[in-house]
Amino acid sequence: MSGLDLTLDPERQLRRFEVINGAGGRRHWSMDDKARIVAETLEPNAIISEVARRYGLRPQQVFAWRREARKQATSVQQDSPAFVPAVVAAAEPVASRSPKQQKRQATRDAGVIELEIDGVAMRVGRGADAKTVAAVIRALKATS
Repeated sequence: MSGLDLTLDPERQLRRFEVINGAGGRRHWSMDDKARIVAETLEPNAIISEVARRYGLRPQQVFAWRREARKQATSVQQDSPAFVPAVVAAAEPVASRSPKQQKRQATRDAGVIELEIDGVAMRVGRGADAKTVAAVIRALKATS
């Protein structure tokens, strides 16, 4: 009996039967599919090898997609300004105040940051909660 004989012999036990269907080759993933898979790997407690296995990919392929997405994100960020100009100016003393009042005002203004976004000024004093300040800045940007 040759190795290519496909007749089933009742005395021989069939161990493995493999059917190859169609031509193999590379799969082509759309950009949306790649973005969805990469986003899934960025979720908290996500394990990249598990995500890759779920889609029939190798972890190296997912890492390459993540690297490419990071490159595209940095190239988009480079188009917009990375820094904003900061103006540091000392408060001008008011002549009608006494030196003691001027010193008290200067102490009160020390460490205060003033932001101006589209004509709206916001003063951030010492001890301000960072989350609250970030929420106010997001609200100011949303209204502009």
